[in-house]
Amino acid sequence: MTGLQECKGREKLVVVGAGMAATRFVEELTNLAPDRYDILVIGDEPRLAYNRVLLSSVLAGDLSLDDIELQPSHWWRAASVQVMSGCKVVEINAATRRLVLDSGETIDYSKLLLATGSRAIRLPIEGADLCGVHAFRDVQDVEALSQLGGRAKRAVVIGGGLLGLEAAYGLARRGVDVTLAHVMDRLMERQLDAAGADILRRLAEEKGVRILLNANTTRIGGSDRVEEVEFADGRTIPADAVIFAVGIRPNADLAKNADICVGRGVIVDDGLETSAPGVFAIGECAEHDGVCYGLVEPAYEQARVLAARLAGQDASYCGSVVSTNLKVSGVRVFSAGDYLGEGDARRIVCQDPRMGIYRKLVIRDDRLVGAILIGDTNGAADLLDLIRSGADVSSMCDELMFGPPMQEAA
Repeated sequence: MTGLQECKGREKLVVVGAGMAATRFVEELTNLAPDRYDILVIGDEPRLAYNRVLLSSVLAGDLSLDDIELQPSHWWRAASVQVMSGCKVVEINAATRRLVLDSGETIDYSKLLLATGSRAIRLPIEGADLCGVHAFRDVQDVEALSQLGGRAKRAVVIGGGLLGLEAAYGLARRGVDVTLAHVMDRLMERQLDAAGADILRRLAEEKGVRILLNANTTRIGGSDRVEEVEFADGRTIPADAVIFAVGIRPNADLAKNADICVGRGVIVDDGLETSAPGVFAIGECAEHDGVCYGLVEPAYEQARVLAARLAGQDASYCGSVVSTNLKVSGVRVFSAGDYLGEGDARRIVCQDPRMGIYRKLVIRDDRLVGAILIGDTNGAADLLDLIRSGADVSSMCDELMFGPPMQEAA
């Protein structure tokens, strides 16, 4: 049995998963209660934690893997946090509070945090296992895709959400002829309305990404390697590589096998505790109030709340206002709240398609409830604060849309 390097009087806290949620949690907890726990972080990837959001910049060649490392090794040592990289937890015994690793080692804990993230979904279609079919999820995927510029001339990215657009843009930057195929009638349908998505589509095409909408992929053709992609309407396009970016699935099997309650993800209460006492979950693997967010900001909010609770503070998680504020295919995009604004909502829109600018505010009962910004995302943080606070914005609509008025010269 392997134990933590325990200091007298400290509880043993084991974190399974070494991604962005886990790292933020450890940062918060060691700041709030540096002497309360002996912390061990176990990650199945061989590298230290990195910023997954920036993988597309690595693929594009703008950043290196070292550039996206969240914390260097000396930070973990200085924080007195043990890290086991390249190790996989295969079993949880919640009754005895013991973990089993793939090596056969066992580790006891007082408290356990599951931050196991999610995995990429692959469509169950013919040819999905051919050589040349990839996902876009982690460092290994990026390393494989980075080699395509030298081998593949034509790639098809399946999926028109954030990941798909980022993968397509990164490959285009490497000189690959890229087609993005999306089953829906607009890009990023979970974040954008039709007008905003149309502007993003045009901007992405200007950056070298060919877009196919209403494209339901039914088959990947080839003998040993990818040769073509076929769609439900009978169209086929040649391809040397295919990248699946059709969504993610929470990694909840470890909890499920331990008889911890799971739905789509690991079910947690407002204290982010699972059905097993002393076992918590945050990030993409967690399901709170029926929602698996799959986004960074909710994971960070959960990390802050749980760190506060484990530091002895009174804190609870009541859900997150979903927002996106990223550079997508080289284009700044912000979306938050009820961005469609259907029903009795007031929708204020300002756009300049030629400049690639789109701004939309959704107001209901004098409260800002949603927003979309494309091209120019200045003021996004203020808009998100207003959505979260529910403040009265009836006197500031023009300022929110166009910025503060210019002062007259004295």
